[in-house]
Amino acid sequence: MITPKDRIIVALDFPSQDEARAMAARLKGRVGVFKIGMELVYSGGLDLARELIDEGEQVFLDLKLLDIGHTVMRATSAVARLGAAFLTVHGVDEKTMNAAVEGRGDSLLKLLGVTVMTNLDQADLNQQGINDLSPSELAIRRASMASQCGFDGVITSGHEAAKIREAIGGDRLIITPGIRPAGADVGDQTRVMTPAKALQAGADYLVIGRPITQAEDPLAAVETIVDQISEISA
Repeated sequence: MITPKDRIIVALDFPSQDEARAMAARLKGRVGVFKIGMELVYSGGLDLARELIDEGEQVFLDLKLLDIGHTVMRATSAVARLGAAFLTVHGVDEKTMNAAVEGRGDSLLKLLGVTVMTNLDQADLNQQGINDLSPSELAIRRASMASQCGFDGVITSGHEAAKIREAIGGDRLIITPGIRPAGADVGDQTRVMTPAKALQAGADYLVIGRPITQAEDPLAAVETIVDQISEISA
């Protein structure tokens, strides 16, 4: 059973290992998963990932893989050997996702398809040449494709979570970034949602970064979010 704290994925979006390590040390046992993204990976974050995994923590490598199939397959295999719990792959085509499934093999690594980034709106999609689908429609299409390819779940805005749950069923995970507690600064996100509303919409896990890591008291911020989640789960 997933407890309220287990649903929180903290994004360790720091420029250095030391800063990320210090934050992880403060939050161990209070949250479910630590997410390491590209900024930290390029600053030695894989070493920190190994440390956290060795300490029994769940690590989410947010690498958003997108390359030729052979490269994606081998990269996914390497992440599986590392012992990470989650890995993101851009869910833009079957070749890419099938390669990731092959690379994952029989490991416990959960593959998550990135649908539409939460900082993108219709104008951004139009710039990419996607003129016939809204962000919501594109997210649903990509989520369905990821599910058909054998992915364990998807990354999607809370605004699409309910429709995606209908499309992919209850046995796939929905991980929602762009989470902002009520009254929090939305920063560079355009499609945000509160923890409670995201869970009500069908999300299983919530990716939360700055509202926790930049709070004056990160532990108090976590406790507030856990309380909000507990009210929904009760």
